[in-house]
Amino acid sequence: MKKLRVHFPQPVDASDFELAANSDTVPPALVDAIRVTSEICGQSLSIAAARILAGDLAEFDENAIMTALSRCRMEVQGRLKVGDIIVRIADGRPDVDEAWSLLPLDEAASTVWTEDMAQAWGMALPLLESGDNAGARRVFAEHYARAVQAARVRRDPVRWMPSLGRDMKDRERALTDAVKKGRLSAAQVESLLPPGDLSRVVGAPAQPAPRNLH
Repeated sequence: MKKLRVHFPQPVDASDFELAANSDTVPPALVDAIRVTSEICGQSLSIAAARILAGDLAEFDENAIMTALSRCRMEVQGRLKVGDIIVRIADGRPDVDEAWSLLPLDEAASTVWTEDMAQAWGMALPLLESGDNAGARRVFAEHYARAVQAARVRRDPVRWMPSLGRDMKDRERALTDAVKKGRLSAAQVESLLPPGDLSRVVGAPAQPAPRNLH
């Protein structure tokens, strides 16, 4: 009977692994920043691993990555993961705390939110309706962070949309605040407010009513 030969995996040279990370195109300053951030978070990182992380972030703006790493140094404990960095890259999406503060608490309230917020809110709503506010916030934060990370990986731009409640005063507040912050245009909200309200609050020029030529 022929003896079966077992082929064991051969060790990989670390220098070969580094080359796979596109090391020629990764800014050395970014690699250094990732290693320092990882050490501050609580775990040392090899140059090869830092280059891999930097390569995964290559399509993002370097300044935005550096800002995200600064937040990681203050907020992350333990092993630094690429998701920790991506979720903190500013792209117009609010962070978890701001997103939570924008959520409507009842059917009378209005808000202007993102698709990521609306999806996470749907997951947290049953807990909120049962009176478990802490649990609802935890579920929202988990689902929102995952949705934001996935959207940023796909390079999806942020898209703001209104969710209007019954209270007209709160509707005015939410819509005009969104216009002031550049999340919606005056044209987008003009038909959602009584005539003159938008121009009175945000100073947008009122559009003249069309003339009846008949």
